[in-house]
Amino acid sequence: MWILLVIAAVLAAAAWYFRIPAQGYAQTAAAYSARVACSCRFVAGRSLDDCKKDKLAGMELVTLSDDVGAKSVTARFPLIASDTARYREGYGCVLEKWDS
Repeated sequence: MWILLVIAAVLAAAAWYFRIPAQGYAQTAAAYSARVACSCRFVAGRSLDDCKKDKLAGMELVTLSDDVGAKSVTARFPLIASDTARYREGYGCVLEKWDS
C-alpha cells in the first residue's frame, strides 16, 4: 500500500513540475494543426478527413473540426489547449488572437 502511495506522489510531483512545458507543447500543437488543416481544407479544397492524414507524428491526440460557413478549423488537445484558424481572403488561414 505504501509503495502505491509513493508512486502516486512521485507521479503527481512530476505532473506538477512539467505542467508549464506540457501546456506550451499542447498550445503549439493545437495552433499548428489548426493553421495547417485550415489551409488544407479551404485553400487546397480537400476534405477534413483527408487533411487529418497530414498531422505530424506525435499529434495523434489533437482533434480537428471544421465550420464550413465560417471557413474555420478548430484543433483541440484534450483538456489543455484549443485554437482556431480562419480563412481570410487575401491572407489565407490566420490564427485567431489568443487571450493572454
